[in-house]
Order: sequence, then structure tokens, then C-alpha cells
Amino acid sequence: MINETAPLTVPQAIRARRSIRHYLPDPIPVERLTELLDLTLEAPSSWNVQARSVVVVSDQEGRDGLAWATGGQPHPQEAPVTLVFVASSQTWREDLSDVYEQARKNGAWNEQFIAGFSQASLDFHRDLEERGLLREYAIKDAVIAATYAMVTAASMGLATSPMNGWDECKVKKVIGIEDRDDLHIAMLLPVGKAAEERRHPGRRPLAQNAFDGRYGRGYDSVPGRTVRV
Repeated sequence: MINETAPLTVPQAIRARRSIRHYLPDPIPVERLTELLDLTLEAPSSWNVQARSVVVVSDQEGRDGLAWATGGQPHPQEAPVTLVFVASSQTWREDLSDVYEQARKNGAWNEQFIAGFSQASLDFHRDLEERGLLREYAIKDAVIAATYAMVTAASMGLATSPMNGWDECKVKKVIGIEDRDDLHIAMLLPVGKAAEERRHPGRRPLAQNAFDGRYGRGYDSVPGRTVRV
């Protein structure tokens, strides 16, 4: 069972995590939920634009709405909280001076870097726009954040389940963004205490899905092997 007192390490959390469909009604303490959100949003994002956000759905009306949007699946009905990950495909057009100022204050970026970086970011996103890839890139960043949330929750002794089978238009209506074409639903993630125990179903052998330099070329994991650089 997951340790309720001491946080799990990252490797422990990854190995302990299971996708849970049924949850206890126990509420999540606000301090723990806030920490979960804070660590979730530490996830990296393309050009540090941070074009992803999280909507915390915990009220009964919202949970009922997500149950409707997911075709009656039990997760959002039973979990005390469902995190809805929203991707923005237009954040790059906004004023990002706060992002640059924070990096400047932290000593991470100097003035020369900021000037070059901001222009390169605009050029990059304009190219994505021409190729119709803005939504795809924003979704990627939101899904990375959702992965951080799953691992963090597991380390706290909380269960999650990355959900499929939801209607994007319905989810957007539930969280009040049905009129926003620039915002997209990336993931629904119920969070709470598990009401069931799920065993690890197993994963295919490393050699079947990890390759060395070329797809299909076996990865050699023999101890002492030197990886080519």
C-alpha cells in the first residue's frame, strides 16, 4: 500500500501509480491540493510560454457536469477533485513580460538572451501557425503537466487516472470556456483516495520498446556498457 505519512520518491511513485476508477469521497486538504498544483505547474513548457492551465473541479455541479461530459464514467462522480488540463494555442501572442521579468530576477536569463529568445519564440510559433500545429504543441505541454500531476499525486498517497472517452465540447461547457476557440482540453485527471486496489498489469520487456539510435535496433542494457556520445 502507499505510505500515508512519508512522501514516496519519484521512482517509488512511478512504480506505485495505478489508474484508479473508483474513489473514496474523502476530501483532499487544501494545503495538499495547493502543493499538488504548484508541483504540477513546475512542468516544462515550450519556450517557457506556459500555455497550459488547470481547472480544479470539486463542487457537485461541476462533478455532475464532467460525469455528463464523460458518458457517465464513475471517476469524476466519485473523486473529490478532477483536474481539467487546458491548453492554449494563442498564449504566445500575449504579453509575456512577466515571464521574462521572473527569469531576469532569478538570474536565469540576461538581457541579450531575453531579446533573442523572445524573437525566436515568435518566429517558432508563427511557423507552427503556418503548418497548423499550434494546438498540437499546446496539448503536448498540457499533457506533460498532467504527467507531473500523476507522479506528484502518487508520491502523496493519492490516486489518479488519466481519462479518455470525454466530449471536448461538453467539457469546455462545464468549465465555462465553450466560446473559446483558442483553448483546448488536453486531459481529465480525477484525484483522490483509492476505493479499490489495482495490481500492476505488467509492461513489455525493455528490449521490446527501447531502441538504440534507430527504431528497431535493440537497446543493450548490460551493466558496464558505455553509451556512445
